[in-house]
Amino acid sequence: MKEKKVMAIIEAVLFAMGNSVEIAKLMHVLELSEEEIRSVIAHMNDRYEKEDRGIYILELENAVQLCTKPELYEYLIKIAKAPRKYVLSDTLLETLSIIAYKQPVTKLEVEKIRGVSSEHAVNRLIEFNLVQELGRLDAPGRPLLFGTTEEFLKTFGVKSLVDLPTVNPEQLEDFKRQAKQEAELNVEI
Repeated sequence: MKEKKVMAIIEAVLFAMGNSVEIAKLMHVLELSEEEIRSVIAHMNDRYEKEDRGIYILELENAVQLCTKPELYEYLIKIAKAPRKYVLSDTLLETLSIIAYKQPVTKLEVEKIRGVSSEHAVNRLIEFNLVQELGRLDAPGRPLLFGTTEEFLKTFGVKSLVDLPTVNPEQLEDFKRQAKQEAELNVEI
């Protein structure tokens, strides 16, 4: 199949679906390898950029989505209804960061790290579509496992969980030292 036809098919599928489409599904439909699909998508993005088009193809882990360029958002909101904005409190951000870095993780594990109940925070994050249930842990009681969603990746501008920022070793040692001091203070009280 000619590259122009493949590009047209990918563009049509992504436009029609509206949400992300797994690369594996594109591979199946087009009968092409992952490398070929990724190469075509890269070529499409290059053309969109050279032609100063209003769209681009966003890669999210093993899926892609046709999106509007972020710098054109201000024009969209003049026509379309502004998307629902949610405010993430410190509690929600703390819970979300624990889930993002430890996933898949149970609510009990999150609560052990935070030191307080996390029921409400996890439920709010699910409501905001930043966190989802991933299944159940094979342990007594079969607790639910939680992880982040594609919406999380889009909201925080990361393509993959491996792109999440890391704590440098000096900061990590400082955090450990502070936690140890706090633990000692709690023991004395």
